[in-house]
Amino acid sequence: MSRPARSATVATDLADTLRPFVGGDLPVRLVAWDGTTAGPVDAPVVELRSPDALRRLLWHPGELGAAQAYVTGELDVPGDLDAALTHAFAVAADRGLPRRRPPLRAVAGALRSAMGLDLLGRPPAPPATQARVRGRLHSKDRDRRAISHHYDTTAEFYALILDERTMAYSCGYHSSPEQPLADAQEAKLDLVCRKLGLEPGMRVLDVGCGWGSLSLHAAEHFGAHVVGVTISAEQRRFAQAAARRRGVADRVEIRLCDYRDAVPLQGAEYDAVASLEMGEHVGERNYPAYARVLRDSVRPGGRVLVQQMSRGASHPGGGPFIESFIAPDMHMRPVGATIGLLEGAGLELRGVEALREHYVLTVAGWLRRFEENLDAITALVGEELVRVWRLYLVGGSMAFRDGRMGVDQLLLTRRAGR
Repeated sequence: MSRPARSATVATDLADTLRPFVGGDLPVRLVAWDGTTAGPVDAPVVELRSPDALRRLLWHPGELGAAQAYVTGELDVPGDLDAALTHAFAVAADRGLPRRRPPLRAVAGALRSAMGLDLLGRPPAPPATQARVRGRLHSKDRDRRAISHHYDTTAEFYALILDERTMAYSCGYHSSPEQPLADAQEAKLDLVCRKLGLEPGMRVLDVGCGWGSLSLHAAEHFGAHVVGVTISAEQRRFAQAAARRRGVADRVEIRLCDYRDAVPLQGAEYDAVASLEMGEHVGERNYPAYARVLRDSVRPGGRVLVQQMSRGASHPGGGPFIESFIAPDMHMRPVGATIGLLEGAGLELRGVEALREHYVLTVAGWLRRFEENLDAITALVGEELVRVWRLYLVGGSMAFRDGRMGVDQLLLTRRAGR
C-alpha cells in the first residue's frame, strides 16, 4: 500500500494536528523546513529545520525530545530564548495543559499526520552531547563517570563562563544587581568562611571542592589549612595549579577521591567542614551516608556549612534535559527534608539562609560571559555544546526566578554533649 502524499503545507498541517494537544491555536510562530508558517505573527518564532525534530518528539514527547532537537539544531528559537520559553510556559499554565489529556481521536489524527510527513520509523541517534552513564545508580564508578561528563570539559571552557578570579561554580552573594560577578562570588566565599568561624591554623574539609574556589579563599584570606576532595581529575589539576600560583600550596591539598572515602581514619579530624552544591549529586538513597561523612569528619562542636539547591517533592530530579545533558542522576528535595536528613546524621541546625534570588543574578552573570565569549567557546567545544549550555543557563535562570528551584545555606554543628 502506498503512503499518503506528503503535505505541501507542513506548518499549517502541524498547527491543525497540534490544536488538541496545545489547547487551541499555536502559541508560537511556527516556521517549518519547507518554508511554510503558521501561528500568530507577533508570537515568538520556533523553527523546525528538519523532520528529525518531530521524530525526536514522537519518540520522546515533552522536554527531552524538544531538548534533543534544540541542541542538534533541528529545532531553533532565533529570538530571545528566555522570552520564548517564558511565553510558552505561561500559555501552558493558562490553558491547564499539564492536566489535560488529548482525546484518542486526536492521537489517531497525530499518527495519520506523522505518516503523511513520513516521520515514522527508527528514532534518530541521541545527540553526541547527551550523557551515557551506565552501572549501578550512584555506585562510585557511575558517579565518577557522571561528574566527568559535566566537569571534565576543560578548565579553559569554564573560565570563559565563570568569573576568572574565583572560578566559583555555585550561587554568589549579591549586594545589588549591578555588583560584578567576581565580587559577588568573593562575598559568598567570605560569608561561608565567617559562618564557619575560620581562624588561622584551623583545619577545614571542602567536600566537592570544584575548581577550588572555597579551598583557596579559606587558605589565602583566613589562614586555614584545607583539604578539598573531588572526583574530577580536571578540577584537581586546576585547583592544585591555582594553589601554587597563589602561594598557598602549603595550606591547600586537593585529593582525587569519592566523598565516601573522605572520612579520616581516626575520625573527627577537621575543625570545620563545607560542601557547596555537591549534595544534589549524591542521590536520595546515599544522602544519609553523605550526611554522616560531614558529621564524622568534624570535631564535636565544629561547624558544618552545606549550600544546596532544593526543589518540590513532586519534581526531585533536575528534569529530563538536565539529567540527560548536564548532571545525570541529580536529586533534589524540599529544604526541610534535607535538614531532616542532616539532623538525622547527628548535626544540629544553627541557621538557614535562602539565596534563591541571588542565583538569578549569578546565572545572569554567567550568561553574559557566555555570550561575550561565544566565539571562543564555540571554537573550543563546538556548536552543539554551545546550544546545550545556552539552554541550561537560560532554563536554570528561569527555574530560580519563577520559584521552581531554590538554594539555601544551612549552618550546622556537630553536637558536643552537655
